[in-house]
Amino acid sequence: MKAAYTKPFFTAFIIILADQAIKTWVRRYMYMGEEIRFLGSHGMLHYTENNGMAFGMEWGGDAGKLALTLFRIAAVAGIVYSLVYLIKRKYHRGLIMNVALILAGAVGNIIDSTFYGILFQHGKLFHGRVVDMFYFPLLRGTYPSWFPFWGGEAFEFFRPVFNLADSAICVGVIMILLYQKRYFKHEVPEVASPNSEMVEE
Repeated sequence: MKAAYTKPFFTAFIIILADQAIKTWVRRYMYMGEEIRFLGSHGMLHYTENNGMAFGMEWGGDAGKLALTLFRIAAVAGIVYSLVYLIKRKYHRGLIMNVALILAGAVGNIIDSTFYGILFQHGKLFHGRVVDMFYFPLLRGTYPSWFPFWGGEAFEFFRPVFNLADSAICVGVIMILLYQKRYFKHEVPEVASPNSEMVEE
């Protein structure tokens, strides 16, 4: 396989492997809801599982869970096709690597959704729960009484619990959004003119 293909797919493979290794460690050595703090109250491992999308969001019960898993599988097929397309047409290397990150994150969570129900959670194929563990409640406080809708209620930033796969997807998407002009710029051919270097003497 050419180096152009090897690097992005190898990067995705390493991220998937690391994601599954972390999840395996958490399942084996932590109990549900346990916390291991490494940044005091602002950063910790917090073992939880979710039935839905990234960052613990859920949708549609069992039917929604099945639909979401099947959609993820179809999306991964589309991402693989897109990645091969970008490599063949020699798009910007940064774009290719960021798509590889998105692919890694999608596959990492698909493994959970597809197989964890049978292997670890006494469930069915395609009904596994995604393992999450990274929790960074960086800021806690209370909304002022005058604040609309949530006045007087407690708030927390950053609330979601996530995993390495979620992080890979977010980094890939954010980097593409930030650098889209660089990744998708079009080369404008130089028009021949009397002062142009393209004009033959």
